[in-house]
Amino acid sequence: MSIKIGISACVLGEPVRFDGGHKASTFCLQQLKPLVKFVAICPEQAIGLGVPRPAIRLQRDEHQQIRLVQSRDNRIDHTEQMQQYTEKLLPTLTTLSGYVVCAKSPSCGMERVRVYDAAGQQLGKVGTGIFTHQLMQRYPWLPVEEDGRLLDPALRENFITRIFACHDYQQQMQDGFSVAKLVQFHSRYKFLVMAHSPLAYRELGRLVAGAKLFNPVQLAERYLCDLMQALKNIASRKQHANVLQHLQGFLKKSLSSTEKSELTDLIHRYRQGFLPLMAPLTLLGHYLRQYPNQYIAAQRYLNPYPEQLGLRA
Repeated sequence: MSIKIGISACVLGEPVRFDGGHKASTFCLQQLKPLVKFVAICPEQAIGLGVPRPAIRLQRDEHQQIRLVQSRDNRIDHTEQMQQYTEKLLPTLTTLSGYVVCAKSPSCGMERVRVYDAAGQQLGKVGTGIFTHQLMQRYPWLPVEEDGRLLDPALRENFITRIFACHDYQQQMQDGFSVAKLVQFHSRYKFLVMAHSPLAYRELGRLVAGAKLFNPVQLAERYLCDLMQALKNIASRKQHANVLQHLQGFLKKSLSSTEKSELTDLIHRYRQGFLPLMAPLTLLGHYLRQYPNQYIAAQRYLNPYPEQLGLRA
């Protein structure tokens, strides 16, 4: 099954912005599109706002509520219309494994959207787009990222890691949740989690160990939420090096002293910042082909997403 990714239609290159333009993402169109099925949505156009159209903004009213109003005439309020549309749409998005939203948008922005008062004075970049706020409330486990932040290599790699992990979990559980499936999934992801959050590695391990104590439906979502939150942390060189050393330990009886020394040296030099992550990973992969280890070969840490994306390079 194709990985389904929601995306703001303007980020996919559709001319649906208020000024008739778009915000096409090169990464999404050229690198990601061949590997996923995009579900393009423009909430503003969907509620009947034309193209082009008057600009809209977020406004905090006297009750401290956030409203979606027309910039030049705040008497024109689209809040209820947007909320009703979103509430109707959200139940149809259960199969999504991620979502790319348009930065700064009063409907789709993920964070730091400008908020104004009724007099038009800016209160700061403290808002979230009306549509995206409801999306993240309904699906707290869903990886969501803004188009602008995908220009940052670390954030881009992190987001892609999360959507492929999310999709893998959905596939694992598509015929129904079971503790056996959870244990199997977690055994493949434990080192990826360790690289992103050693604390979550321990907590998720305890959660899986006590899985039979929880309601299955609640456990299925709790594990996915906790997993996605853990993977949201950017993995540091120190944490990657720690995982690589753990993986090396599984080959200690197979590697010669020379091979151990070579791999240890590469991990150390990577940790110091002299080498890219692919250096020790490539050598580790070479040794795994020489000395097969089924458990380590199954670890998604080694291949968290398709190689052709080239994100670890």
